[in-house]
Amino acid sequence: MNKRIRFVLMTLLLLLLFSSCTPVADKELQEELEAKNEIITSLERENKELEDRITELEQEVSNNPIDPESNNLLYTASKVVNLLKNKDMEGVSAYVHPSKGVRFSPYGTIDVESDQVFIQNQVAELLSDSQSYTWGNYDGTGDPIDLNYNDYYNRFIYDVDFANPHMIGNNVAIGKGNTLNNITEAYPNGEFIEFHFTGYEAKYEGLDWKSLRLVFEEDNGIYYLIGIVHDEWTI
Repeated sequence: MNKRIRFVLMTLLLLLLFSSCTPVADKELQEELEAKNEIITSLERENKELEDRITELEQEVSNNPIDPESNNLLYTASKVVNLLKNKDMEGVSAYVHPSKGVRFSPYGTIDVESDQVFIQNQVAELLSDSQSYTWGNYDGTGDPIDLNYNDYYNRFIYDVDFANPHMIGNNVAIGKGNTLNNITEAYPNGEFIEFHFTGYEAKYEGLDWKSLRLVFEEDNGIYYLIGIVHDEWTI
């Protein structure tokens, strides 16, 4: 067999081989494409279902908005302490318990019998109230704390910048001294946030600490202010 004939035969053989394999290759490619199309279709369907669910949830949120002020203790306390910082007593009054009012305590020992208690509308007017009240007794001397609200505020509420404290305690008392802290006994159903300053001057070795505890009571998912407790080192 000469070279020419051999070449022709080889060419025919190759043509037959390719002609027999091409349909198989095309079929496999078609099957692969169909499988990928099915995956794409499935993913598109899942994506549409997720988009529909997101739309449904957004509608639920729109119809039933979540108010973080009404269900978050720390958030609510932060709002109140900033209102106190700005002397916005009308704003503070919106958080006061509607039936129990709010009790003011100058030191960590809460006197449920004699500490001053004000209801919502009274709290809103405290800033313009010039009347002198007896808020308790001074540590050390035992003299009555006879002050109007503004003077009491400057000494026993916002005597340091409690809105920017060194530490925050969530139902944990940080400041501890000689005074009995009876917050859990005075408010058995309450929860509190403590805004605490560890001290200012090294020579006092931390005895010049200050704390402001805001006490709340939860009712139907809403935290109401029921106590404003100032605390510091006492003799």
